[in-house]
Amino acid sequence: MGAVFVTDAQQRKSLAVIRSLGRRGISVTAGDSSSFALSFFSKYCSQSVVYPSPKKKPELFIEWLIDYLKSSSYDVLLATDDDSLMAVTRFRDDLSRYTLVPVVDYGTYMKARNKANTIKIALKHGIPCPKTYFVNDLKEVEVLADHISYPAVIKPRKSSGSRGIFYMESGNVLYSVYRRVHNEYPYPLIQELIPPGGATYGVSTLFNAKSEPRAVFVHQRIREFPPSGGPSTLRESVSKPELVELAFKLLRALKWYGVAMVEFKIDPRDGKPKLMEVNSKFWGSLQLAICSGVDFPYLLYKMARERDIEPVFKYEVGVRCRWLLGDVLHFIFSPGRLQTLPEFFKILDKNTHFDILSMEDPGPALGSFFSFSTRFFHQKMWKDVMRR
Repeated sequence: MGAVFVTDAQQRKSLAVIRSLGRRGISVTAGDSSSFALSFFSKYCSQSVVYPSPKKKPELFIEWLIDYLKSSSYDVLLATDDDSLMAVTRFRDDLSRYTLVPVVDYGTYMKARNKANTIKIALKHGIPCPKTYFVNDLKEVEVLADHISYPAVIKPRKSSGSRGIFYMESGNVLYSVYRRVHNEYPYPLIQELIPPGGATYGVSTLFNAKSEPRAVFVHQRIREFPPSGGPSTLRESVSKPELVELAFKLLRALKWYGVAMVEFKIDPRDGKPKLMEVNSKFWGSLQLAICSGVDFPYLLYKMARERDIEPVFKYEVGVRCRWLLGDVLHFIFSPGRLQTLPEFFKILDKNTHFDILSMEDPGPALGSFFSFSTRFFHQKMWKDVMRR
């Protein structure tokens, strides 16, 4: 049927990709910088390989990847996380000599990753956004401290999950916190904080090489970890045509190709959706889309091989999917945990699926439990948990 190489095997989204393709008879090799990556335990992982860390050693990673693909025979390369995608988009032409690489060019990828760029493009095309301050000099922060509305949020221009995000209730510590974030994430954004009370939605998409939409799916976040904002732990498929239209407008403006998710939050003050970010890769809640009838990994694989596919815009609504470990952490750390009872303990709900847990493919759940247990006190493990 075919053979695919998938990166970042430790990520939940990579597991969803591997299961999707493996169930269709496609041979999947998974790679990661860890020897005990989550997806290595899946029965749909035909082969596992360990490579240099794309985050710590990007040059070695891309050298390894080119050599590996040169000596192998894969139909498609699917890179799933930020660091590997950054390398793959940058060296897309070199990699394309040995396999199909369905990603945008490096410049477009980096533009989409930069929240400042995407917000400016969105505003230019009439897409509502939170009030945003684009800082280019640290001295500006001292002036802004007395002129912006609170609460506010400091948000890195390039990051994923909740890393580098800080919430400010007043201007007293804005400058000191901003400098701390700036040291790791240069010149982060300062945004008004959209007040609680409005739902958060993700519009997942697939675009062809002409920047035409070929698949779409919308989900609503129900719970997340950390509770103040992070990867979703429980989400549900919904229909939101107005959000789809906004997402399509933004991604067309970016001249997008491949998969991406656009996130919106409803502002309870005016009832309008406000753009939160563009997730320019496979997303952590990918399994829900697959369970609802939009098999993004297979559609991307098919589009890479056939150049284009028939659009898939219909799916089942009301389907739920849960990241159980993250949901347990949400319950432990959420001040409103009692409000989730007894719904929280509906483990056997027929309408609720799981990102990792699977009776048909139990290996990743067992491997995840073992890995989590042995790394519970390791800081890197918690950083991995916070990633989408």
